Amino acid sequence: MSQSKKKKSPTREWVDALVFAVVAASLIRWLLLEPFTIPTASMEKSLLVGDFLFVSKMHYGTRIPKTPLQVPLTHQKIWGTNIPSYSDAIQLPYYRLPGFSDVERYDVVVFNYPTEFQYPPDLKTNYIKRAVGIPGDVIEIKNSDLYVNGEMAMKPEEMQFSYDVISNRPLNPDFFMEYGVNPDSYLAFSDGSGYMVFATNEVISRLESSPVITSVTKRVEKSNFRDPRIFPENTDFKWNADNFGPLKVPSKGESIQLTAENLQKYFFTIQKYEGHESVAMQDGSMVIDGQKVDSYTFKQDYYFMMGDNRHDSLDSRFWGFVPEDHIVGKAWFLWLSLDKYESMFNKIRWSRFFKGIE
Repeated sequence: MSQSKKKKSPTREWVDALVFAVVAASLIRWLLLEPFTIPTASMEKSLLVGDFLFVSKMHYGTRIPKTPLQVPLTHQKIWGTNIPSYSDAIQLPYYRLPGFSDVERYDVVVFNYPTEFQYPPDLKTNYIKRAVGIPGDVIEIKNSDLYVNGEMAMKPEEMQFSYDVISNRPLNPDFFMEYGVNPDSYLAFSDGSGYMVFATNEVISRLESSPVITSVTKRVEKSNFRDPRIFPENTDFKWNADNFGPLKVPSKGESIQLTAENLQKYFFTIQKYEGHESVAMQDGSMVIDGQKVDSYTFKQDYYFMMGDNRHDSLDSRFWGFVPEDHIVGKAWFLWLSLDKYESMFNKIRWSRFFKGIE
């Protein structure tokens, strides 16, 4: 007669259940969906601070971890500490499983912040922006209007800019809240004459009709003026956030001649993201791994990302292209949204439950 199987203790059952849950959650997070929270106003009003969403890994294809030695369900640090949650002793080559689609123009995309070079690519901080330029596109901004391949780009319905709003009396937070402008979206001038307001066209039209508003002026940087914060750095291009380009987005397999202009536009991208041991400038020419080159063929696709809150977004205008191997996934749908300026049940933005992201 066979001996009956020994029954697991309650502690062992809890441990087994916990291990199973961690493994299942890790697989789902890696293969299918990853939760993401909107931390800043760079995508308002399309996406709001306090929105909770799911990012689909399936659409563009799941990315095989470049840094496989990680504590499960962590990113950069172990929870509540400054202890790294990974080891970069093993770094795998970039590979992505087949997906449903490529990144399409105007998709809202989650990606790893490219210039955070202290971390491996797959452990850089997650950002969310709109892919306004895909490989091969020519990006240009004229007087704050975006053009792609010479044509006016799609304007997101809830896109915001900044405006100087002059009033005939001081305005309180309740006034702005009536127009859907939260306390983080306006700033009073030091002389008390008015306010800088981040708002959509609809909100601005309503403000202009208010009897207490005397004027509304859109803030636009002058053309032929260089903002030193703008990509690429240390160049002769007189570009700023409202007047930028033209700049072509590199595509895999595309070859360019390394003219003086192209060196200014693409040196940083080739040096930082193309996987070479050494890229340097010598006597006005590019030297790759000790060899002077007059032309270059890109090894991967790149994307140009912008926030829908155009005057309150640090994006590709400031730090350049997003490489394909930094793409995390497609922002798919909201599952919760909380307003930090409300209390109790009013904090929940019920109208945003399970809303798709466009």
